[in-house]
Amino acid sequence: MVQGDNMDMEFTDFYDILRENLNSYRGEYERIVDYAPDLFRLLSDLLQSRDIQREDRLMICAAMGYLVAPNDIIPEEIFGPHGYIDDVYLCSVVIDELAGRMGYRFLEEYWSGDEDLESVVEECISRTSEILGDKRSSVLEYTGLR
Repeated sequence: MVQGDNMDMEFTDFYDILRENLNSYRGEYERIVDYAPDLFRLLSDLLQSRDIQREDRLMICAAMGYLVAPNDIIPEEIFGPHGYIDDVYLCSVVIDELAGRMGYRFLEEYWSGDEDLESVVEECISRTSEILGDKRSSVLEYTGLR
């Protein structure tokens, strides 16, 4: 057990940080970027499953790492909530690839969102692809997924 001076501190989960950052956003891409916390939580929770293979774990970790990368293709520090569009795209693509191997039924067991996961992923991929255009390949290359 690790002992330290700050053991009584309360830490905030990254999911909660995402939720807080996006909670007050109202704008053109609100519906899409609002999915970011739930997509992150799904990916994080999937890592707890023994059914996730090594290759899939690496893909999941790449998407989660991209969410926290400060200088990704559309940085949140510069673009605010719009900066999550590329993150949502990548998470959705990874989830869709996982679903292709494992099925949405399996993924739904780990999904805490209010809406149907497959519908959310389809909407996110469609909408973010439209917004990102040619930048989609840059997002995938940044993470080494293409």
